[in-house]
Amino acid sequence: MNDGVNGVALGVFIFFFLAVTVMGFLAARWRKAENEHSLDEWGLGGRSFGTWVTWFLLGGDLYTAYTFVAVPAAIYAAGAAGFFAVPYTILVYPLIFTFLPRLWSVSHKHGYVTTSDFVRGRFGSKGLSLAVAVTGLLATMPYIALQLVGIQAVLDVMGVGGGENTNWFIKDLPLLIAFGVLAAYTYSSGLRAPALIAFVKDTLIYIVIAVAIIYIPIKLGGFDEIFTAANEKYTAAKAGGLVPPEAGQWTYATLALGSALALFMYPHSITATLSSRSREVIRRNTTILPLYSLMLGLLALLGFMAIAAGVKATNPQLAIPQLFEDMFPAWFAGVAFAAIGIGALVPAAIMSIAAANLFTRNIYKDFIKPDATPAQETKVSKLVSLLVKVGALAFVLTMDKTVAINFQLLGGIWILQTFPALVGGLFTRWFHRWALLAGWAVGMVYGTVAAYGVASPTQKHFGGSSKEIPGIGEIGYIGLTAFVLNVVVTVVLTFVLKAAKAPEGIDETKPEDYTADAGDAGVQVELPPATAGTSH
Repeated sequence: MNDGVNGVALGVFIFFFLAVTVMGFLAARWRKAENEHSLDEWGLGGRSFGTWVTWFLLGGDLYTAYTFVAVPAAIYAAGAAGFFAVPYTILVYPLIFTFLPRLWSVSHKHGYVTTSDFVRGRFGSKGLSLAVAVTGLLATMPYIALQLVGIQAVLDVMGVGGGENTNWFIKDLPLLIAFGVLAAYTYSSGLRAPALIAFVKDTLIYIVIAVAIIYIPIKLGGFDEIFTAANEKYTAAKAGGLVPPEAGQWTYATLALGSALALFMYPHSITATLSSRSREVIRRNTTILPLYSLMLGLLALLGFMAIAAGVKATNPQLAIPQLFEDMFPAWFAGVAFAAIGIGALVPAAIMSIAAANLFTRNIYKDFIKPDATPAQETKVSKLVSLLVKVGALAFVLTMDKTVAINFQLLGGIWILQTFPALVGGLFTRWFHRWALLAGWAVGMVYGTVAAYGVASPTQKHFGGSSKEIPGIGEIGYIGLTAFVLNVVVTVVLTFVLKAAKAPEGIDETKPEDYTADAGDAGVQVELPPATAGTSH
C-alpha cells in the first residue's frame, strides 16, 4: 500500500465526485413536480420512472459499494463460499416477478409509500405495521454504515486522511465531506438525486469490470495462473480449494436461499420499486436485472485475481482497492475508485430516504401526529433522512468495522422475518394479524439470540450468521431457520385464533387492486378531513 497520496487517482476521484454532486443538486429540477410537498414526490420521485431509470435505480440500490468491495473480498479471504452472492441474485428475480407487480399495483391504488403502509391496510393492524417499520429501520441503519466502509477502503488505499496516528478529525474529514454533500443533495432533491446519479455509477462500474476482467488477467499471465494461485492458497489453508468443502455446503445453500428471500424485504428495494410509473415497468425490470448478476459473477473473480497478484491485506475489505492501485495506471485506478465511491453514495441516499419514509408514515403519522399534512410529512421525512445519515456516520466512526459488518448480517436475519406479513399478505388474507405478529417476534428473538451465540476468532458474540440447524444437525443460515420458525408459529396460531374467532381487522384492499395498472382509477391518497381539498 502506498505511504503517500496517489495524486493522479485522487484527482480523477475528486472530478467524478464533483460531477455527481452537481448532478445531485440539479436533479431537483429533473421532472420537476407541480407539488413538491408530498412523499410521493420527494420520497418516490413522483412515481414516474420508466424502465431504464428504474433499472439503473434498482441496480444502483442493490449493487452497492459494499458489494463491489465485499464480494471479491470474501472470495479473497474464504474461497469459493464467497460466490453465494451470485446464485442468490439469480434466485431472487423469478421470486420477485411473482409478487412485486402485485405490491406495486396495490400501493399505487391506495397511495402506499412503504411496506408498512400496505401491511396496515391489508391486516388493519397498526401493531403489525409498527413491527415491520421498526424491523426495516433496524436493518437499514447498518446497511448505510457499510457504504461508508466502502468509501473508507478507497480513501485508505489512495492515502487520503493520513495514517493511524493522524488526528481523528483530519483522518475522517474526507468522509465527513462526502456524506455532508450527500445529505445536502438528498435533502433538496429526494429520490431524483440517486436516480440521476445511478446512471453515472452503473456506467463506471461496468467499464471498470470490463477492463479489469481483460486487462488484469493479461498482466497476470491468464486465468490458468489466476485459478492455480487461488487453488494453492485455499488448499494450503485447508479451505476446500476452489470448491466449498462438504461441511460448508448447507451453509452455502441456506445462505443463498435466505438472502434471496430477504433482498426485496429491505425498505430501499421497495422504495426504488414503488417509484416506477407502471406495473409493466416492474415486470420488465425483473427480466433485465439479471444482467447485474452477470456483472457480479465477473466482479467476484477479482478476489482470485487479488490472490494471484500477491495482494497482502490484513483487512480483506482493502484487497480489491489495493488490486486496482497495484495493477491499473494511476488515472484508471482513480476511475475505479470513483466507481466504488459513487457506488456508496447512490444506495446510501436511497436507504436514508426509505428509512425516513418508514419513520414518517408508520411512526410519526400513525402514532404521533395522525392529522399530519402531506407538507408536514415531507418536512419530517427530510429531517429524518439527515438524522439517519448522521447516525450511520457516527456508527462507523466510533465502532470497529467488523461491528458494522456483523450488524448488517444481523439486519438480514431480521428483515427476513417480515416476509410472511408482506409477501403472504399479497396473496392471501388467511393469516391472522396477531399470528403474524407472534411469528415475527419468535423469528426476531430466535435469530438475535442464535446470532449472539456465534463466536469468531476475533469476537465472542455476533461473529457470523450461521449455526447448527435444530433437528437437522447441519450448519445453516440462522435467518432461514428463524424464518421457518416464524412461518410455523404463524400458521399454528392462525388456526387457533380463527377457531377462537379473534377479531381479524379490516382489509381496506380489494382483489382487483392487486392487478391494477397506472391507467386504472387514480391513486387514493388519504388526507385528513381538515386538509381535504386544499393544496400544499
